[in-house]
Order: sequence, then C-alpha cells, then structure tokens
Amino acid sequence: MKMPLQGTTAHQPDLNWSQVRETVLLLELAAVQIEAAMKDSNASVDVLTHSFTSMADYLHNIGDTLATLPDEGPAGAAKGSLLGASGQVSLMVRQAIIAFQFYDKLVQRLAHVGLSLGELSELVGDQGRLFNPGEWVALQQRIKAKYTTADEVAMFEAVMHGMPVHEAIDKFMAEMKDKSDDIELF
Repeated sequence: MKMPLQGTTAHQPDLNWSQVRETVLLLELAAVQIEAAMKDSNASVDVLTHSFTSMADYLHNIGDTLATLPDEGPAGAAKGSLLGASGQVSLMVRQAIIAFQFYDKLVQRLAHVGLSLGELSELVGDQGRLFNPGEWVALQQRIKAKYTTADEVAMFEAVMHGMPVHEAIDKFMAEMKDKSDDIELF
C-alpha cells in the first residue's frame, strides 16, 4: 500500500507518524531540488553555449579576412599579431567547450540521481513493495542501467558488493581525473 503524501509531522508526531513517510518526503525534496538546480543552470549554459558558438563563427570570419592580407609590410605585421591573438582566443574557446562537455556529463549524472531518488521514494513509500527483496533488486538494476560509462557501473557494483561509498567515490573520481582528456559530448 502506497503511503499518502503529506508534509512532515515530526515536530508534532501523532499515532500515524512514520519515519518512512518522513524519509519519502526528504527523498522527494532532494530529487526536486536537483531538478530545479539543473533547470536553472541549463538556462545559463544555453546562453554561454550560444555565445561561444558565435565567437567561434566570428573567429572563423576573422581568420578568413586575415588570410586576404599581405604577409609583408605594416599589414603583414598586423596580420601576424592578429593571427596570434586569434589563436589564443580559439584556444580559450576550445577550453570552454571542454568545460561544457564536463557540464553535459554532470547534468546527465544529476538527472540519473534525481530519477533514482524518485524511484527509491516510490519504493520506500509503498508498503507492499518495501519489504520485498525482489523489488530492491529490480530498483538496483534500473539504477545501474542508467549509468553511461563502464566506470560508473564499476563504482555501482563495488558499492553493491560492500565497498564503502566514500572509498568507491574516491576511486571513481581518481579514475575520472586520469581520463579527463577523453571527455566527449553525449
């Protein structure tokens, strides 16, 4: 039986007070906060993405224009200086694009966490499923299926097989740091 949703009664518990209901409430709140934070940040990242795309287009136009200038004389000196500056800006745009790729991966992970918290709150709030180990196994499999990299699956499996969560996260983060050059947009 699924518990009806309502606010906390922990400050004034009555005979119907339930730690399970309080847990569900907090899990749902955490999931919604993740979703709201992602929506807020997506608007800013959309603006940044548009800005960097425009900058890349302008850099291309600048390069095309510079190519028409002579290589010698005062125009040649200006051409060399502008090509150098253009190269530096292109490098900064590339670094920004890499940062956006990390953000894209972060958003995917947070979306998975939010969905997983939602599914967990549904399971915990349903007395008919809460004490059924098969339901917990199915939830674990659904969560595992959401991971997009072998490293995330390995971290999940390590925790499910008894590795302390903090240790698994530290190991995962160290491996991600070693592979930071391999980031690509999904």
